[in-house]
Amino acid sequence: MLDLVVRGARLSGTGPRSVDIGIAAGRVVAVADRIDTDCPELHAQDRLVLPGLVDTHLHLDKSRTADRCVQTEGTLAEAIRETARIKAEFTEQDVYGRARETLQACVLQGTTRIRTHVEVDPAVGLRGLDAVQRLAADLAWAVDVQICVFAQEGLTNCPGTDALLVEALERGVPVVGGAPYADVDPPGQLDRVFELARRFDVDIDLHLDLADTTDGMQLAEVCKRTVALGWEGRVTVGHVTQLSLLPPEEYDALCNLVATSGVAMTVLPATDLFLMGRATQAAKPRGVVPLTGLLQRGAACSVATNNVLNAFTPYGDCSLIRMANLYANVTHAGSRAQLHECLDLVTTGAARVIRTPDYGIAPGAPADLVCVDATDEADAVARIAPTCWGLKRGRRTFTRELPVLHQPGALV
Repeated sequence: MLDLVVRGARLSGTGPRSVDIGIAAGRVVAVADRIDTDCPELHAQDRLVLPGLVDTHLHLDKSRTADRCVQTEGTLAEAIRETARIKAEFTEQDVYGRARETLQACVLQGTTRIRTHVEVDPAVGLRGLDAVQRLAADLAWAVDVQICVFAQEGLTNCPGTDALLVEALERGVPVVGGAPYADVDPPGQLDRVFELARRFDVDIDLHLDLADTTDGMQLAEVCKRTVALGWEGRVTVGHVTQLSLLPPEEYDALCNLVATSGVAMTVLPATDLFLMGRATQAAKPRGVVPLTGLLQRGAACSVATNNVLNAFTPYGDCSLIRMANLYANVTHAGSRAQLHECLDLVTTGAARVIRTPDYGIAPGAPADLVCVDATDEADAVARIAPTCWGLKRGRRTFTRELPVLHQPGALV
């Protein structure tokens, strides 16, 4: 007995053919040209239906704080400095309220899975973690939230931060991160992050190589440590703007190293475009890594939001389809195949980055579905197509009314 049938869904990779999707007990149980049954129906009307969008890198805890920060430089250093200044005043309820607004906006844009990075340090303590853990539980009916704890302002040079990371991991946080470029001892921070990952058997997700020059890159070192410690497939690096500045032969060599080491990469176009190239007066570097070389080598890759309405990125509507479109613009992706690939970076590719084994629309998979007002993947990215409705484990989570044009003389 089915609980729900989705009618007229176009699935990724199947072309213009529409299918029905049968759902029972929160899971997909059938995908067929026609499912004859007497149960509630939800109509996609020949629109694209995806297994939910996946945001692999989002800062819920410091979202919506741009109005509290002074921005005169627009640099990474200023963003870190201003956020550190206001962070000491964060309360658990403050973080919860702002993060809830952002997370609800993500749900309305079709996101069903998120990895969120939460800062811990003596200034904020574990208040951000407490708030985000509570929020994740409260909105579990709509979105799966996976937490990564990390030190934004340094680890080796910030007494007390290490103990907070350990306490968070003892509470069951499944991912540990870091930002070596913000530490006085980048290799020392990497030593400790990998040590903690092995001690608690958790994944790693690093803010890495975020700079306007190629000096002091850590990517090769991270790849070597990953292999040496047997953490292949469990390490992700985000930003890596320095990789975009390398000449082709060095870029190719690093792509080979990343792919063979099993390190995943997340590009964050909104933040990287905003922060990078500030000191350059002309011919500004874009700072956004083109992922084609990595994808061709089989590496796991994604495009993600990073920051929303804060000093690092003072804008954002939580739309991953918009982020895929922005990435497409910056990397000159224009063919239908390339646009399809851009959508993969916020769906199937992103699910691979955060190691989601049950992602997809097939019998046995969770009935996490999002209907997009598009005919196919390329159309969705090219037009930044809006979402129409979403399901989480077979239950409706949102409905978005599409705009209607009222011709003169028409009934309103």
